[in-house]
Amino acid sequence: MKKGSILIVDDDRIILDSLCEFLNLEGFDTTAADSFTQAVDKLKDKRFSLVITDVNMSDGDGFELLALIKKKYPETVVIVITGYGTIESAVEAIKMGAYDYLTKPIIDDDLLLAIERAIRQQSLLSENFSLRSQLEDKYSLEKVISQDYKMSRIFELIEAVADSKTTVLMTGPSGTGKSMLARAIHYRSWRKNKPFVEVSCGALPETLLESELFGHVKGSFTGAVGDKQGKFLLADGGTIFLDEISNASPAMQVKLLRFLQDWQFEPVGSNITQTVETRVILASNVDIAEEVKAGRFREDLYYRINVVTINIPPLAERIADVPLLAEHFLQRFSHIHSKQKNGLTEKAIEALQCYQWPGNVRELENVIERAVLLSKGLMIDVEDIPQTLIAQSMNANASDAYQQRSLKQALEEPEKTIIRSVLIDNGWNRQKTAKALQINRTTLYKKMKRYGLEDEAERMGI
Repeated sequence: MKKGSILIVDDDRIILDSLCEFLNLEGFDTTAADSFTQAVDKLKDKRFSLVITDVNMSDGDGFELLALIKKKYPETVVIVITGYGTIESAVEAIKMGAYDYLTKPIIDDDLLLAIERAIRQQSLLSENFSLRSQLEDKYSLEKVISQDYKMSRIFELIEAVADSKTTVLMTGPSGTGKSMLARAIHYRSWRKNKPFVEVSCGALPETLLESELFGHVKGSFTGAVGDKQGKFLLADGGTIFLDEISNASPAMQVKLLRFLQDWQFEPVGSNITQTVETRVILASNVDIAEEVKAGRFREDLYYRINVVTINIPPLAERIADVPLLAEHFLQRFSHIHSKQKNGLTEKAIEALQCYQWPGNVRELENVIERAVLLSKGLMIDVEDIPQTLIAQSMNANASDAYQQRSLKQALEEPEKTIIRSVLIDNGWNRQKTAKALQINRTTLYKKMKRYGLEDEAERMGI
């Protein structure tokens, strides 16, 4: 079994052939290139775990090839070899991203040790690249499920600002997906290969929040037993998402304003100013403009962060998305919990769409997971949905119906549903049904005729 694919680049044919032969015998899959141009062509044709390249070539040099590989083939590891090694060139190679630097004549054991380490490094790089690709796919804008026109406008806005440096403020109730959209902005931008750091400002007290964002030095406060990097520094070059920003204290708001103006800060207990280049996305589940009026949020900070504002509507205002999201969660949790579920009944979907969803998308997700776990049939039906939700849905229906029709008209549909349900439970036996409903048979017959249930019974041959 081959240990890995290696491209060997050297314009000395004797060295090139001897390295290929030696590494082939050691179990590696080798490819030879005797020039810079040929190496570039080989890289286009095949994926290599490792490239071993000489520095000096007739039509280019190893450093140029190294730069090209780091840019176009970041999963490939490079070892640079040369017959005229200097400390300066070795340092330059490592700074440019070479894994190792060897001088000729090459000792077999040293070469094998360097290759084995480089292959392990390549495996880690490949795994990291795969995980990053999965994250990009998971949080891509295409994964945000919606057919509502309001969300379409939001998608267009995200597309427009993703590659910019501007600060973004997201508003909307809890559970509407602000964190997911923040990640979508990050992975839509040129920063996608840099860190995405999320901080919940409402989950930390003021003293800890300052240390969390800006870091601290050893001894700066009780319990600071060592230096700690802050989230702003960790997010350097990438994106930081500050959720529940309205909970930040007045003192923290001042420090945040200074950071957003200069991109500079000092860790707690330090006089050393640090500068970072970080994209900032903020979110709030309350109206910050109202917080400014109430004196709880600084007006200058509000105007500083209110450059691009994305208002995410609650789920109750985009009812058309409920069936799409419910089906998505159904498929996901069916797979996670190894349950076979074929979908939701029309009545279940209707009940879900009538509910107001105070917990928004997060609440819908929890309801569907519960239904997948507890339902016994292949289809999710009304009885698989929490009864409190059904009751509120019926109240909403009744309220809507009353606004549009008379009370008598509004009550007809639920009455028909109840009578039909009891008829089915009793095998369409009128006498048993009338007894269960505590009405006489004549009244039942009249109601069945009014609601078309007699015709339904005849079609069924009952």
